[in-house]
Amino acid sequence: QVQLVESGGGLVQAGGSLRLSCAASGRTFTNYAMGWFRQAPGKEREFVAAISWSGGSTYYADSVKGRFTISRDNAKNTVDLQMNSLKPEDTAVYYCAADEYYPLTPNALDAWGQGTLVTVSS
Repeated sequence: QVQLVESGGGLVQAGGSLRLSCAASGRTFTNYAMGWFRQAPGKEREFVAAISWSGGSTYYADSVKGRFTISRDNAKNTVDLQMNSLKPEDTAVYYCAADEYYPLTPNALDAWGQGTLVTVSS
């Protein structure tokens, strides 16, 4: 099984930017499509963005489309989430996830990271 570790969370003002990174280890990274999810306080976990095995295809939640960009580096076994024009409603714990299938199957993902907290102040 692949292991995932996120980094890059923190506190940022509204309108600012933040870049999250997820490092994968264990099984072959290119066997997995990758995604980012988030969970705000008191809310259910929700999908944010996903990227295919090669990185040639991506898709996003409507709430982040045009502001967030997902990318991956298969040589470094990493997947990043560039977040621009951040809003207070983007405040959440952000999780990296791996899935053998693309589009992702949120109810049957292969692995999750431990999460990294993003706080956007107004």
